[in-house]
Amino acid sequence: MRIVGRGRIAKWSREQLDKLSTLELRALLDNAERLKEAEVASICNELLDSRPHGRPAVRRDKHAGPRRRLVARGKAFEMHGIVPGNRVWSRGGIRATNGAAGTVVFVLRADEVKKTEGTDSYLLWAPNIDNSHPWSDTPGGKERLEHCRIALERGVAEGLLVYGKPGAAAPLKGNGASADPVDAEHVLNLRIEKRGEEYWASCAPEKRVAVVTHE
Repeated sequence: MRIVGRGRIAKWSREQLDKLSTLELRALLDNAERLKEAEVASICNELLDSRPHGRPAVRRDKHAGPRRRLVARGKAFEMHGIVPGNRVWSRGGIRATNGAAGTVVFVLRADEVKKTEGTDSYLLWAPNIDNSHPWSDTPGGKERLEHCRIALERGVAEGLLVYGKPGAAAPLKGNGASADPVDAEHVLNLRIEKRGEEYWASCAPEKRVAVVTHE
């Protein structure tokens, strides 16, 4: 597939994308993520997930230990009963329980963990001072701040980890993406605290487990 320029790629409709072969769709997804075309990337991921062989085969090691099965962020929300404010930029939500608001659930990047003595910490939100955290001023960042305030009041929250290379999926780097590879089966029990103007979550250290993407 030929590479198209930014602006033109955004004009793809779902019907047009669905007519592409799986290989063409994978190529377009790579291009959409490179150009930060979140809507197109979202549709590509949804279509690939719906196809029997939409994702490349993963080589398995029969001697390997436990594995993480990763799913798209939207699927992870669905599995935990969360209706996101926006399917593209939401990085968390509040689980509904018997019609009432329940636990705040954050989506966190596994590679952004800060390890100290017996604790894993994750920066949830920080003010955008001198353009240090531009994502904080986006709709997704503002939603994250509101979730932080709610979670701080309650003292606890839950977390789901995103795996894979940083890029469009990294919320604190200001990029928008739609289908981060999330481990929806392992839930972190988070303690929420405010350090100055920053919000942090901490939990027990995660065990090292092999990753399987989009099974």
